[in-house]
Amino acid sequence: MFDQVAAGYDRTNTVLSLGNDKLWRVATARAVAPRAGQRILDLAAGTAASSVALARRGAAVVAADFSPGMIAEGRRRHADVANLTFEQADATALPFADDTFDTVTISFGLRNVHDPRRALAEMLRVTKPGGRLVICEFSHPQSRVFGGLYAFYNNRILPVVAGAVSSNAEAYEYLNESIRDWPGQRALAGWIRDAGWTGVAYRDLTFGIVALHRASKPGAAPTEPVTGA
Repeated sequence: MFDQVAAGYDRTNTVLSLGNDKLWRVATARAVAPRAGQRILDLAAGTAASSVALARRGAAVVAADFSPGMIAEGRRRHADVANLTFEQADATALPFADDTFDTVTISFGLRNVHDPRRALAEMLRVTKPGGRLVICEFSHPQSRVFGGLYAFYNNRILPVVAGAVSSNAEAYEYLNESIRDWPGQRALAGWIRDAGWTGVAYRDLTFGIVALHRASKPGAAPTEPVTGA
């Protein structure tokens, strides 16, 4: 499914999110705070739009995705970006050694993983002691009024727009279902904590449509303190 929508994926996401996807990506990059000398794993990287922003700030970034079509599209667009490499990878069985990365990040992909709890444990395994986790994922608005408007948009407006701009409207029907069925902010924070991460925190973006989660791996203190996004 993701292979089929790879070419127009970023454009469609911008249209369906009313441009908010770019703001969410900026907030995530600020939370990751990449710098030269760091190794960063960007999981569910898609076409590597988020990975490029991290690599251009000096970090060595691995853009990993389960979909070979997404990886191929990312390579086609960004093969010339320094410090950026591509890897097809299953988030529940990552092909990396223990304690490899300073930061692991995943944006709008954890809910698509078959076993997200196992994926969180794998992310912990490949992160260095004291390293960080940053997750940007759809969530649930806390306001009933805004939540109602958001549900109306997802159920009535999004399918129509997706049918007009996407090469695979059925894929975006799945998107709507996966957002609706995904746990809220507190539940995901609990999953992260249960996987062994510490210092778990989150904040809402766009009234809770999206939540930005942060955590650290126990062990040596990171070279810089974990900061808010």
